[in-house]
Amino acid sequence: MAASVQAVAKGVRLSPQKARLVVDQIRGKQVQEAVEILQYMPQKGATPVLKVLESAIANAENNESMDIDELRVAEIWVGDALTATRTRPRARGRADRFFKRSCHITVRVSEG
Repeated sequence: MAASVQAVAKGVRLSPQKARLVVDQIRGKQVQEAVEILQYMPQKGATPVLKVLESAIANAENNESMDIDELRVAEIWVGDALTATRTRPRARGRADRFFKRSCHITVRVSEG
């Protein structure tokens, strides 16, 4: 198996469900193609995923001396992180709970 390099972003203030919609679009693609896709996606989740992908590419180039032109997204996944609970005032002195979700984004790139 080819060597792989990864980058992780923890505690990204984005719901895991929305991040997974973005991540599914670039899984298994060459990194140049994945970067182009992410740059033109209208979704909010494209920006943090792009940052993590660029970090993984930089790690591969600088730490492992891999050829950028040969890199592809070997694995990419989104995990749940801390969910903050908040309340919103409602009628008659009541309160509704709502959740501020966050996620961890992991990207692993490899040659080939």
